[in-house]
Amino acid sequence: MEQKIDISRFLDPDGKIMQLSSKGKFKLAILSYLAEKFKENHNYTEKEVNEICNEWHTFKDYFVLRRELMDNGLLCRETDGSRYWRPKKD
Repeated sequence: MEQKIDISRFLDPDGKIMQLSSKGKFKLAILSYLAEKFKENHNYTEKEVNEICNEWHTFKDYFVLRRELMDNGLLCRETDGSRYWRPKKD
């Protein structure tokens, strides 16, 4: 059974991400938390992705969050940036 990592110290009272940890396990847990805000089997524009990222963090850097989601395989996109989606979980 997978143990859930406590990321509460990285979240404000509204559940928004206040900072992205530099430690791997916390960073991935925070990114996974953010990825859950995206629906599976749904296509997003870059603007929609940015809006969702902005809605769920307080440090005003959706670029980093979007890139980290993609780099960690939690969000996919077409090479031309025309479509983003959350991959299905195995």
